[in-house]
Amino acid sequence: MVKVKRVYEPAEPSDGARYLVERLWPRGIKKENLKMEAWLKDVAPSAELRRWFSHDPQKWEEFQRRYRSELTAEPSHWKALLEAGRQGDVTLLYSARDVERNSAVLLQAFLAEKLATHQPA
Repeated sequence: MVKVKRVYEPAEPSDGARYLVERLWPRGIKKENLKMEAWLKDVAPSAELRRWFSHDPQKWEEFQRRYRSELTAEPSHWKALLEAGRQGDVTLLYSARDVERNSAVLLQAFLAEKLATHQPA
């Protein structure tokens, strides 16, 4: 199962393998204090797409289309997450304030679709 969680929430055993899926390091978090398997910068939206979206709810639908296109073009960026999801629980860590419209939520849905249909990366 792939879950999402704000990076500022405490780690729990039920999180499983935790991965930071942000291009930029979250503010106020020390690297040595964040419990995670890895920081996967490349799976995050491109810098250009991130700047364009700027967490504007009006741009959410177009952001989803563009980010899915980036993910589809670079399976090597998310293949490790898919494999981890096949092995057990995975939590995608993000720092955005909007808990409904952020790249981790979209990545979670993208990976869940791949896991449900047993599609290879």
